Amino acid sequence: MPVITKKLHELADVFSGYAFKSKDLGQEGIPVVKIKNVNNKVVSPECDQLLPSNLVTDRLRKYLLKKEDILVAMTGQGSLGRIGKMINPKGQYIVNQRVGIVRPDEENEAVADYLFSVLALDEYEKQLYSLGAGAGQPNVSAVDIGNLDIPYPEKSIRDWIANTRKNYDKLIENNNRRIAILEDMAQSLYREWFVNFRYPNHDDSLDVDGKPKLIDSPLGQIPEGWEVKRLDEIADVNPQSITKKNAPEEIGYIDIKSVGTGTINDVKAMSFDDAPSRARRVVVDGDIIWATVRPNRKQFSYICKPAPNTIASTGFAVLRSKNLPASYLYSFTTTDSFTGYLVNHATGSAYPAVNTDIFQKADILVPPKKLMEKFDELCADAISQSEVLKKKNKNLKQQRDMLLPQLISGKIKL
Repeated sequence: MPVITKKLHELADVFSGYAFKSKDLGQEGIPVVKIKNVNNKVVSPECDQLLPSNLVTDRLRKYLLKKEDILVAMTGQGSLGRIGKMINPKGQYIVNQRVGIVRPDEENEAVADYLFSVLALDEYEKQLYSLGAGAGQPNVSAVDIGNLDIPYPEKSIRDWIANTRKNYDKLIENNNRRIAILEDMAQSLYREWFVNFRYPNHDDSLDVDGKPKLIDSPLGQIPEGWEVKRLDEIADVNPQSITKKNAPEEIGYIDIKSVGTGTINDVKAMSFDDAPSRARRVVVDGDIIWATVRPNRKQFSYICKPAPNTIASTGFAVLRSKNLPASYLYSFTTTDSFTGYLVNHATGSAYPAVNTDIFQKADILVPPKKLMEKFDELCADAISQSEVLKKKNKNLKQQRDMLLPQLISGKIKL
């Protein structure tokens, strides 16, 4: 028996965000949610523009984000159709015009949870993209979104589906919290020892006035006895590549789109014959990958125990430590100052990029070997645990995204 469907607009209000004037936006007030905030089924709370609170009139209050709201990217090549929801929003947010708002009845949380379970399926993002594709600037309207057909089985089945997704999402969110704690621990220790120079026994290196003995360097003042070296002195850049002659039959491919800030969202299994021509960089345990285009986006990740024949795009620079701990090299090359170095040396206006030479010439702070080894003892395990949790989350997402379509379509009976 086929599953009954309803139009989305029968189950929720569907409308686009507000068309703000750029002159009204500033650096204080209510954060403005844009298309770039909607990604990987979530809505990021990190907003770069704000609307002064005094401009939020009664007419604009409908555009304030509610916890039940599901957001849809309505335009943009590569972004059209993306769906997300903000997890535990804190404070007020207001939604920009290029983002669609799907607002279920706030009195019926179960319907809101079920609708998100459906809309968050990949097939709905694909449907929305196909509706707007073909134009120079692909886009969909609120009417297009509202006309989506939504499977609508009986309430007990809808509730079971919604709870299944919520349970998976809770596990994933709990792991994300643990990841954040582990990464913050490593970053905090790095800052304390190698930025603030309050490392173990640093009191032994004070001058007669009780101040650290510092010397000038290309990176500013550093403790006496520490060095600054070029990156290519302490690491190899792009040390291994494959060619058609030595390529394995099957590879796991890491492309640019799959990498965020410190995360790899997907490693695609494929035959080498079907792989893009950019699938060439060999990566191994302990490598660091950095996207060379638009370095301000901070697309980098640590490679932890990859499957054999894992290959990254040539759009990455692969950094492999020669003689210092990979945990230290990763911590240094993911700082804001290192990112700033790459951004300042990028060339090209539409797609600013850095080449291998820029990485090789980068100045790297090299503390005493024993201090780096002590840092590695304390932080390598945290970095490794964080990567393991990221892989667990990837598996949970795959399980969830395989199970839910079967439940929603009625192929799996409850």
